[in-house]
Amino acid sequence: MLSILKNYFLFIFILSLSLDGKAEINPHEFIDSKAQEMVQVLKENSELFYTDRDAYEDKIKVIFEPIIDFRRVSALVMGKKYYVAATKEQRAQFIEVFKNSLLDTYSETLAQWQDQKIVTDFPESLEFKKQLNVKQNLFTSSTFYPIKYTVRRDGDEWKIINIVVNGVNLGLTFRNQFRALADSHDGDMNQTIASWVSDAGFDE
Repeated sequence: MLSILKNYFLFIFILSLSLDGKAEINPHEFIDSKAQEMVQVLKENSELFYTDRDAYEDKIKVIFEPIIDFRRVSALVMGKKYYVAATKEQRAQFIEVFKNSLLDTYSETLAQWQDQKIVTDFPESLEFKKQLNVKQNLFTSSTFYPIKYTVRRDGDEWKIINIVVNGVNLGLTFRNQFRALADSHDGDMNQTIASWVSDAGFDE
């Protein structure tokens, strides 16, 4: 009986360590690892953007797509008024349209910046809140661009819910764009979604 209890408490102890490990994933280290992985892909495939755009974007998508909460971001872009007005099918449709448009914008922007290097700002002390900001600087051959990711804990993972690049708030930019587009179509969600085009207008 004593042996069984010892094994039971040992199992609980190991399980608690495992759970604590998952709960204490450092979002700064996580985002940094993905950023460095992306820089490596960009350096190795710099010409692919011009020769095979789809293949280039697929390489970016493999890294970028799993770490963004597209459902939450899409809802924020639509805004409460239009999100409530949209049907379940329309919301799902916009998620896919927005996902592709964001990946297009992000990959096109990165392709314009040559000799990239990303440096993440690691805070000396970190409180693991439900939501926080991860700051980076993207250095090119001629200048640098500050990047701020707003990340939110999603179970055992961290997901990006907004990005600010060189002072341009993508979430706000896209929300204003969606509102203007919806207004121009008198609130018709089908036409709004069909007309969606994203262009954050990043230029070096």
